[in-house]
Amino acid sequence: MFKKIALASAMGMLLAASMANATDQGHGKVTFTGSIIDAPCSISPDSIDQTVSLGQVSNVALKANGNAGTSVPRNFEIKLENCDTATLKSVKTTFVGAEGKTDGSLGITGTAKGASIILTNGDGEQIKLGEASAARVLQNGNNTLLFSAYLKGDGASATITPGDFSAVADFSLAYQ
Repeated sequence: MFKKIALASAMGMLLAASMANATDQGHGKVTFTGSIIDAPCSISPDSIDQTVSLGQVSNVALKANGNAGTSVPRNFEIKLENCDTATLKSVKTTFVGAEGKTDGSLGITGTAKGASIILTNGDGEQIKLGEASAARVLQNGNNTLLFSAYLKGDGASATITPGDFSAVADFSLAYQ
């Protein structure tokens, strides 16, 4: 019995010593986050926190039409997954954020000045901040809500100042 205990102790020390001398061949951590929502569709993780690059927009383009010129629209989407339309068959999207100088636009922050961001639905119609978009009919399964955004000069009295800008718009969905 004593020999077995001594042998087990020796094996344990040998194993501990070999593990202490092992090299780190990589390690890390995986964190899972999310939330459970009361809705007929799930929102794709790709759609929850997006960055839409409007690019490097010429101040000349924004000065067109009396400082109300625009940049090229850039598309973005909100992907809905596993929709069940048994009771709720459509959805409206509302964007909120800091208001810009142009009616219903999203304001920019940073060193650039004199322009605001216009949000539109997939048909190119403006969605004003704080106002729900037109209802989009849903189908069972996956759905994609299409939008676009562009920079627009703030009008004839605006001085367009080159520089970097950013803006944040939060969205909410209302099912019907």
